[in-house]
This record gives sequence, structure tokens and C-alpha cells, in this order.
Amino acid sequence: MKRKLALFVILLSMMGYASVNGQQIQMPQASPEATLSQKIGLTDVKIEYSRPSMKGRKIFGELVPYGKVWRTGANAATIITFSTDVKVEGRDLEKGSYAIYSIPEKEDWTIIFSKNTKLWGSIGYDQADDVFRFRVRPSKTANKYETMEINFVDMTDTGASVAMKWERTSVKFRIETEVDPIVMKQIQEMVIDQDPQNPGLYYQAANYYYTNKKDLNQALEWISKSVDNDPKYWTLHLKAKIENDLGKKEEARISARKSLEMAKEAKNDDYVTLNERLLRSIR
Repeated sequence: MKRKLALFVILLSMMGYASVNGQQIQMPQASPEATLSQKIGLTDVKIEYSRPSMKGRKIFGELVPYGKVWRTGANAATIITFSTDVKVEGRDLEKGSYAIYSIPEKEDWTIIFSKNTKLWGSIGYDQADDVFRFRVRPSKTANKYETMEINFVDMTDTGASVAMKWERTSVKFRIETEVDPIVMKQIQEMVIDQDPQNPGLYYQAANYYYTNKKDLNQALEWISKSVDNDPKYWTLHLKAKIENDLGKKEEARISARKSLEMAKEAKNDDYVTLNERLLRSIR
């Protein structure tokens, strides 16, 4: 701890000296900064961290000791920011920014979300600032990661996992966001309560109901209004799929054929293929 503090003081002194003299030499960072942004459901998630490299060193158990709080990167603490409330490994977390610390071990890691985002690394870390902590099991990677990297993986419409990899070790944790109540509230306010004249809103509402296996009869009512007001090959294709799932086979064929014809006129090969496939599947 004393050694880290001494190095930190030396670094600040060097920065201050360069600033006093008015000029600085621009050089590559040993652990370059990185920013990672991802939309998860309706939530914007951003991770800011610095990426250290192995450079011939043994990492976990030596450079990064087991059983000690680590900044989960290099330089300043790694920061994660959420634009809405989320769940992290099943735990409720309010929107905002948090520092991610970790305690690596051979068999499992402790991941820490701290409300103190102003620290340089783990210097001054205080467990009293923890929002929560949880354990995850590390896994061994097939490839060696010379430089630490963080990615979003296992994406769904409502969630994703944050994967952190360095050396031959990977750990990840799950983020889940709330989507359905927000979308349903919008549908209630913009479609059900208002009965709009906007065919696009009817299409969106119908598509959400169809995709999420909700009331298909309601979805058919909305997509029919969209098609009646402004027929498009993509709205007709959705109408055909809903009709098919409701057992309205002949109506589905008619809608799919109309969609196919319009897609050909628009030279949209993707929808031509989708409609041909749909027509073959209607039995």
C-alpha cells in the first residue's frame, strides 16, 4: 500500500512539473484508456477503463495478487454507467455510475460495485462505499489475452453479460433491464388510449405483441388498421404471420402474396425470400 501511494505521489509530481513548464510530450499510454458503450434493452450502458498488458508478466496470483481488492483494470478505477435502473446478478441497482472493483481468487472472484467513482485505482477504497458485492466463478480461456479486454456478450432483448478477460482467465456477470412494463405503458398511452391515425404506431404495437407472444387477436386488429391506412410489404408480411398463427390460413396466404408482390416491386430481396418461405410453411 505504501509503495502504491509513493508511486502515485511521484506520478502526480511529474504531471505537475510538466504542467508548470507549459508543455508535455505526447507518448503512448502503457495502459490505454477505452470506452465501451452498449444499448441493452432500452438502457444505455457505458464502461470506461484502462487496458493493461501482460508484457511477459504472470498476472493473476502475482501482478494481481489473490485475495486483494483490484481496480479491475489499470490507472483510475473502472467505471460503469447505466441510464436506467437495472438488475446486476439479480440485485437491484439504481441508474448512475459505479466503480467496479474485484477480489480475484483461484476458485472464485468477488465483484464489487462501489458508489465512489473518484479513486485512482483502489487507493483509498473503503468497503463502506460498496453498493453490493457478489461472487462469480472464473473460467479458463482457450486463447491468451495479452491485453485486458471487456466485452458485452450473451445479448438478449432485455439483458447482456459483461465479460472481462486477461491472461487466460475470464469472468462475467449478468445485467438485466426492464423492458416490457415500459413498452406496454407506451402502447397503452399512445395506441390504446388515443386510437391514433398513425399506421406506424399500430405496426409497432402489433409487432411487439406478436414477437412477445401476447394477445394475437389484438395484434391482428392493430396490424389490420396499419395495412388499411398505409399498406407496406413489411406490414403485410407481419399481418400474414399473425393470421397464420391464428389459424387463418387463407387470409395469411392472401396477405403474404400481396407482401411478396410489393417486395418484388420494391426490389427488396430479403422480404421476397421471407414471403416465399412463409407461403411454403402455411399448411
